[in-house]
Amino acid sequence: MQPTLLIVDDEKHTREGLRSSLEQNFDVYVAGDIQGALHILEADPVDVMVTDLRLGGEDGMQLIDRALTLPHPPVCIMMTAYGSVDTAVEAMKHGAYDFITKPLNIDRLEILINRALRSRDAEKENKELRQQVEQRFGLENLIGNSVAMNHVFDIIRQVAPSRATILIQGESGTGKELVAHAIHNLSGRPKQKFVAVHCAALSPQLLESELFGHERGAFTGAIERRIGRFEQASGGTLFLDEIGEIDSNLQVKVLRVLGEERAFERVGGNLPIKVDVRLVAATNKNLEKMVAEGKFRDDLFYRLNVVQITLPPLRERKEDIPLLVNAFLKQFAKENGKPVRELTAEATEAILAYHWPGNVRELRTAVEHGVVMATGAKIGLRDFPMAVRQLGAPKPQGRGSIPAPGSYLNLHETEHRLIMRALDESKGNRTQAAKRLGISRRTLHRRLQELKNTSS
Repeated sequence: MQPTLLIVDDEKHTREGLRSSLEQNFDVYVAGDIQGALHILEADPVDVMVTDLRLGGEDGMQLIDRALTLPHPPVCIMMTAYGSVDTAVEAMKHGAYDFITKPLNIDRLEILINRALRSRDAEKENKELRQQVEQRFGLENLIGNSVAMNHVFDIIRQVAPSRATILIQGESGTGKELVAHAIHNLSGRPKQKFVAVHCAALSPQLLESELFGHERGAFTGAIERRIGRFEQASGGTLFLDEIGEIDSNLQVKVLRVLGEERAFERVGGNLPIKVDVRLVAATNKNLEKMVAEGKFRDDLFYRLNVVQITLPPLRERKEDIPLLVNAFLKQFAKENGKPVRELTAEATEAILAYHWPGNVRELRTAVEHGVVMATGAKIGLRDFPMAVRQLGAPKPQGRGSIPAPGSYLNLHETEHRLIMRALDESKGNRTQAAKRLGISRRTLHRRLQELKNTSS
C-alpha cells in the first residue's frame, strides 16, 4: 500500500503538476485551499501534507496548525516562493517537519517526503516500544495521579537508567516491591534477572546462606554447594525487602558487596566472588533512627541511601482511591467472571472515609472481597469487609450529603459531594475541610479547581 500524500496549492497547474510527478510512488490527493484540505484530512488519515505558504488570501501556517490537532496528524512540509530563514523557523515552530522553496526540485521534494515518512515511522515505533515497556514492565501497576505519586513516578523515571543504589521507604502495603520492579524494568538491564529476597522471613543464618550461598559442608545440612541470590542476580537487580531486619554481621557483608570490590565469599568459602548487581532495598522502618540507636550501621545506610524514594500512605493520597478502585474492579471482575462495574454511592463514601491502615494492599483485598461477594453489577457497602462497613452508617441528608442507600453515583460525583459537605461542616474553612477529608489544603484547592472546570 502506497503512502498517502496531500498537495495543497492555490495554483492549479502547480498542484496538478506535482500530482503527475509523484503519483507513481504515492497515493496523491490535491486541494486548492484550507477548507478543501481539511475536508480531505478529516475524511481519511494522510501520511504527508505538502502545503504552500500562500493560499490565495489564506495562510498555510494556519492549515498546519489545524492539521496537527487532528487525531491522526500528517507530517507537514511547507513550500513557498518566499524562502528565508525566518520563514523556515516560523514553519518549524508551527510543527512543520521541513521547508522547501519554489521553484521546486521534484527529486529533492521526493527525498524530503520519504525522509519525513521514515522519521514518522521511527518516532511511531519508538513511542509504541516505550508504551509496551511501560505497560508490560514499568509503571502500570503503580496507579495514582496525586502530587505525591507523580513525584514518585518522576524519581523512578530519572533514576532507573542509572546504576545508583536505591532505598525505598514506606509503610507496609504501599507498593515498595512494585516500585523496585518498575526501576528494574525501566533500567538498562530489563532483560536480566530481578531477584527478590524478603529479609524478615528468614533467620540470620538462613538469610546469609540465601544471600551469599554456601559451600558443601559449611554447616549441618549443607550437602552441596548453593549459589546465593547475589550471584543469581548478577547483571540484573537484587531487591532486599525489609533491609532493616538484617543483623550486624550480615550488614558488614552487604556493605562489602556495595563497596569498590563488589565481592563476597560464600558461607564456608574463602574465595572472593565478584558480582555486578544493581541493589534496591526497602524498609518500613526509620533507618536513620535505627542508626542513631546503634541498631543499623551508618556506613551501610549511606551506601543504600544514594537515592531515596518515599512512598506516601494511602490516607495521604485519597484522591487516588477512585483510580485504584477502578483498576482493581476491572481486574477482579475479569478474574472471577462477574459483571461488577462500579460501587454504590454508599460504598464509595465508606472507602473514601476509611483510613486504610494496610494501604493499597488492604484496598486491593477489600475490592476483591467486594467483587466476590457482590450479587449484581454494583458493589454495595454490605459486600465490603467489616472494617470498611463500619463507616457506612446512613448520615443525615443536607447540602453536599451523600444519597441514602439505593441511589447511585459515580466516584467523581461522590467525591464532589464529600468535598462540599466537608466545606459545609467547616463553614467554608478550607484548611479544616482538608483535615476532615484527610488530604492537604493544596490538594483540596486543586480538586475544587478541577470540579469548577468540569462544571463550567
